[in-house]
Amino acid sequence: MPKATSPLAVALAYDGLCTFEFGVAVEVFGLPRPELGPDWYRFAVAALDDGPLRAMGGIRVEADGGLDLLDQADIIVIPGWRGAMEPVPTALTAALRQADSRGARILSICSGAFVLAASGLLNGRRATTHWRYAATLADLYPDIRVMPDVLYVDEGNILTSAGSAAGIDLCLHLVRRDFGPEAANSVARRLVVQPHREGGQAQFIETPVPTAREGARLAPLLDHLRETLAEEHSLSSMASRTGMSLRTFLRRFQAMTGTTPGDWLLTERLARAREVLECSSLPVEEVATLTGFGSAATLRHHFRQRLGLSPASYRTRFRRLPVDDPAASKKGAAVTDHALSRKR
Repeated sequence: MPKATSPLAVALAYDGLCTFEFGVAVEVFGLPRPELGPDWYRFAVAALDDGPLRAMGGIRVEADGGLDLLDQADIIVIPGWRGAMEPVPTALTAALRQADSRGARILSICSGAFVLAASGLLNGRRATTHWRYAATLADLYPDIRVMPDVLYVDEGNILTSAGSAAGIDLCLHLVRRDFGPEAANSVARRLVVQPHREGGQAQFIETPVPTAREGARLAPLLDHLRETLAEEHSLSSMASRTGMSLRTFLRRFQAMTGTTPGDWLLTERLARAREVLECSSLPVEEVATLTGFGSAATLRHHFRQRLGLSPASYRTRFRRLPVDDPAASKKGAAVTDHALSRKR
């Protein structure tokens, strides 16, 4: 059982509750996970409205308590909202501002961003929501820097995600922040989803489901690139590996992944570099070599551009074990061996 000192995650429930978004919060933060140790999240549901709450799909929800639960929460999840133009009760906005003032982390999924906006917590910040609502959010709240084409935005204690499934990405991102990449990967495996997607990834792509022919030709290439990130990969070599002309390759790669080969490689290399930094004490120069950046300067440039901090700062912030801890050394050695084997 989670200890009383473990983080308390509280999901908001309201009449007209968005069922999928609420289910994401329950699945990530509410399920017992004894394999991840005794410090895993505690979970509760806070009701905004009185009585059994109606959720989409004819479901009724009975909460653990009222808005007073937000006073105890370390993490508050706003799983969608009734609608972009639906008013947000003053009691809720006041409770969220109070939670923010004491350092609680507050995250929204999809249209839940309108609740944070009404609370004033997004003023002067970057934020996102479902792409269908992004223009409305920007029009109603001009002080918010709306990012319409990303999966999620992490502004420290205030985090927002795009459409429903992007909520999974944001919740896994928070797990990664709290418990490290192995815990996030374990939760992702239970969910049968991709372990980590960068927040800056596009919300939607031209062809979400590739044709069988394209998948059969491009999927092996993606697997090969992931296994050989330390190596150089030119556009011509990638096109040749798929048996396509360069022009056809670029068009089909964009249609399948929603990005260019260069950006896709950069995202994968950054994800690998983050894993190595979190789980090892390797010098930054060596991390850069193992993950295909070539030099520490290049790695630092892309870290600052994509993540807003240096590799060293990232390691300080997200490292789970101290360098002199034997478990840390063992984990670091495993990650290093893994990276080296991919380089070979």
